[in-house]
Parts: sequence; structure tokens; C-alpha cells
Amino acid sequence: MPTYTGISSAAFRHPLDIQAEQALRSLPGFDLIARKFVEFVYERPQLVYLMGNSIQVGPRQYSTIYQIFRECVRDLDISSEPTLFIAQDAQVNSYALGQDNPYIVVNTGLLELLNESELRTVLAHELGHIKCGHTILIQMAMWAMNAASVIGELTLGLGNFVSQALIYAFFEWRRKAELSADRAALLVMDDLNPVMSSMMKLSGGSNKYAHECSLQEFIQQSEKYQALDDDGLNQVYKFL
Repeated sequence: MPTYTGISSAAFRHPLDIQAEQALRSLPGFDLIARKFVEFVYERPQLVYLMGNSIQVGPRQYSTIYQIFRECVRDLDISSEPTLFIAQDAQVNSYALGQDNPYIVVNTGLLELLNESELRTVLAHELGHIKCGHTILIQMAMWAMNAASVIGELTLGLGNFVSQALIYAFFEWRRKAELSADRAALLVMDDLNPVMSSMMKLSGGSNKYAHECSLQEFIQQSEKYQALDDDGLNQVYKFL
């Protein structure tokens, strides 16, 4: 696997990600959301919860996964190693959060479904979010969606409009941010196949019927999905 010593997120961050973040930050109400987020939301409670309800990965705890993780951290030249947790959850999912003390959570459902190359892809993807500084905005998006109705009430209904605009902008940015994280995964893997196969499994993979899944068919399906944009109404459905 290649190692990119001294690499900056600017080297692989997708232009659509950057544009969507700039659009998000320019919206009225973003600064209010940012201030309230800093005031009310902290990393420590989440970390305390994970320490008490999941397994922290290390040299003597999920050692194989830890070795893969360390290699990904090295390859993306992330100076301070984030904390990695394995959570008992059948949902096939992983995520990266935290600003001062970033961390990654991988659900057991994902571990059971992916092989080691695909797991490396997912870890590199989540590290890409951290490298690009996405985690604070991801947390803000989650908090803003919960707080939107409260903001609307406090501003006599005007905030409902602002909140909806912000929520749509957060959704749009989050989709575009995934492009940058996927690029980070591709840099680490230097191979498109595990990146695509991990996407296929995350979309609807099954251990029992894995032998009946075709990557080529999945690629053709994605091309058909892209072609749906020829109809403007389909673009609206995608956004919703």
C-alpha cells in the first residue's frame, strides 16, 4: 500500500465538497447553529458512552483490525492517531466524529460482512473524513436537525424557513463530503475493486448469498442511477 507522507487534504478533497461547505457556511443562520452547537454539545459525553458500551481497539484488543487501522493512519499521514471503537450493533455502519479528540466507530454488523481489504477501505474512508476536517460539521448537522423545530419556535416561525434551508444545505454537503472520503479510501487502497465491492456490500450485501452478487451488475446499476438525472424530477427525488 502507498504511503503519502506530508499529504494535505487539499490534494484529494473533492471540489463539490468544498463548494457545498462554502455554500453551507454562507447561509443565514449557520453562525447561530455553530454558536449553539459549541455551547451545548461536547465530545466528552459521547466518548464516555463509547468507553462504557463498546470495545476500544488496540494492540491487544482486535489486534488485526488495529494493525490495519495504524497502516491507514500512516498512509494518510494523520499525525495524531484517532481512537477506534467496535460497537455491538447489527446495522452495517461506521462513522467518524470528534474535533479535538476524533474517533471512529465501526459496528459489528459491518465487521461480519466485509473482508479485510474492504474493512481497510472503510477505515481509510472514515479517516478521510477526519483528515478533511468533516467531523465537526457532521456533528453540527446531526445536532441542527434535532434543534431545528426549537429554533423555529424561538423565532416565531421565521426560524423554520432558515432551519429548513440549513438542513437541506447540510444534507447536500454531507453527500458531497462522501466524495472526498471515498477519494481518501482510493488513495490508501490504490485499487478500485475493494472500494467498489465495499460499496456494494454496504448497499445490500449478504454473507449467505455473496456468491450471487456481481460487481459488474452493481456498476451497471450505478450507471443507470446516474442516467436518471436526465429527468429533472428524478433529481428532486434524489435530493429528498
